[in-house]
Amino acid sequence: MTRIQQGSREYRRVTLALFLGALSVYASLYVTQPILPLLSEAFGITPAHASLSVSVATVSLALSQVLVGPLADSLGRKPVMTFAMLAAGVIGVAAALAPSFGPFLFLRFVHGLVMAGLPATAMAYLAEEIDARHLGAAMGLYIAGNSVGGLSGRIIAGMAADFWGWRAAVGSIGVMSLACALWFTRTLPPSRHFRPQPLQPKRLVLSLLRAWGDPLLRTLYMVGFLAMGSFVALYNYVSYHLMAAPYNLSPALVGWIFLLYLAGTFSSAFLGRLSDRYGRAPMLGLSLAIQLTGATVSLAGPLLVKILGIAIFTFGFFGAHSIASGWVGQRAVRDKGAASALYLFTYYLGSSLAGTTAGLFWMRFHWPGVVGFIACFLVAALGLAALSRRLEASTPPQQHAVSQTQR
Repeated sequence: MTRIQQGSREYRRVTLALFLGALSVYASLYVTQPILPLLSEAFGITPAHASLSVSVATVSLALSQVLVGPLADSLGRKPVMTFAMLAAGVIGVAAALAPSFGPFLFLRFVHGLVMAGLPATAMAYLAEEIDARHLGAAMGLYIAGNSVGGLSGRIIAGMAADFWGWRAAVGSIGVMSLACALWFTRTLPPSRHFRPQPLQPKRLVLSLLRAWGDPLLRTLYMVGFLAMGSFVALYNYVSYHLMAAPYNLSPALVGWIFLLYLAGTFSSAFLGRLSDRYGRAPMLGLSLAIQLTGATVSLAGPLLVKILGIAIFTFGFFGAHSIASGWVGQRAVRDKGAASALYLFTYYLGSSLAGTTAGLFWMRFHWPGVVGFIACFLVAALGLAALSRRLEASTPPQQHAVSQTQR
């Protein structure tokens, strides 16, 4: 059966549906990040407690996507993605009506669980249905939906909160997600090349253990943990910093700070290409050093210099993430899916743990405390980047694959 060709009506339907799917999922995942100060005020909670609204969603997403992939291998790609999007839209609207912080936090946790159905499945759907000659372009549009969703969700939430409060911010993203889900359900073509596989928990566990057994892969998982943890820590508390004196920015203006993500759109491709030329380990170290430099510059008092520092920090983070995640895929000769799942699990776990822990430093030491916490993470990540260079030379992936097979 012929696969979908670029330029066809089906190709446009697939790419638009998955673009909107990614947009809605990542807009929903980080919807509370620009409005954390408003949650603190509305519920009378500390910044660290408010940050749990981001952390519980990312940690449940991390846990869920390890399990959803095998489930989609058995039940089918479109049914799993459709359920994920519809459920996420409904839960997003319900979260806006939560009477107190406890129920709101529970709904955010469930939100992350159901949202995992799309990121854990979308790339497999594209690989099965799109002609290999056009897969790169289709995958690029899907990844663009990820970044546009994360960016637009934060901006829309910030602007809605400025006019109508935090409930309107969360509810507006929920309604947008529900609209995207309905379009997705009607538009995405059913799988034609999917072949169901029986659920085999034992095989999944063995794949995860093999993917954890490589010391270089473990190092890259930890780099993802530390880089993402520092990234979310900065963006969680920059809204508190900029909405307080002497800056006194409104939630809408703070939401526009997330336009700095566009620096990452450029750096992920640019530094990724440089890593092909100069080596992954050196460029990973350089990216992390750029991230650390940006965090340091953000300590400056003038607002424009501070924003420049955040832009530099963002540029470095997306470069590091691009290099580390690509290296995981290249290194994992066997069990690529399991290795990618473990990388994303530790990546989002770092987001959850560091995003909340940094709140304790904010409460005690304010912005310098947050930057100091981030600096500790990034110095550790730089050490791991140096270690990765030695591990790459001492344990080639071909030898690792053989040794695992012989065990």
